[in-house]
Amino acid sequence: MKRVGVLALQGAVREHLQSIEACGAEGVLVKWPKDLETLDALILPGGESTAMRRLIDRYGMMQPLRDFAESGKPMFGTCAGLILLAKTVVGYEEPHLGVMDVAVERNSFGRQVDSFEAPLEIKDLDGAFDAVFIRAPHIVSAGPSAEVLCVHDGRIVMAKSGQFLGCSFHPELTEDHRITAYFLSMIPSRSGFPLPN
Repeated sequence: MKRVGVLALQGAVREHLQSIEACGAEGVLVKWPKDLETLDALILPGGESTAMRRLIDRYGMMQPLRDFAESGKPMFGTCAGLILLAKTVVGYEEPHLGVMDVAVERNSFGRQVDSFEAPLEIKDLDGAFDAVFIRAPHIVSAGPSAEVLCVHDGRIVMAKSGQFLGCSFHPELTEDHRITAYFLSMIPSRSGFPLPN
């Protein structure tokens, strides 16, 4: 069984674990650097990116997360997690992890009160995905190594760059586990999951 971690410092951790397990993998809470050692992949959940960064620094997780990214194992950032992965964050001099070839802008769909749901057409998924947007960022631009997977209202809301996957919305807050399954498919086939086409 594949082991997929969820960074458990802040955000929608429990829902991601449930989605991972619904897809037939083992979900693992990640709070300390040692928790990364036996994982096949890692999810950075939604939450509040500034608070999450403070906790990453407090728990000494930044370099271990960078090392995990450099290992070639898949990483998936949702909402705030996308901000952590992005190479560029609009309005900030330095990125956080800076490993995904995209530029993102925070809170570009409004405040908490402006949260909404929308059906999305996502590349490689059959049928619409009902996505939940909460203080969501969006991808302003995707670099040459990034593939745009979904656009909503003229804005990029999901992309893949190498072994990194990111989306603006919260797939874990629905009963539809297809995006988690898509992420699991990015684990190399020698680990038991086929690569996506």
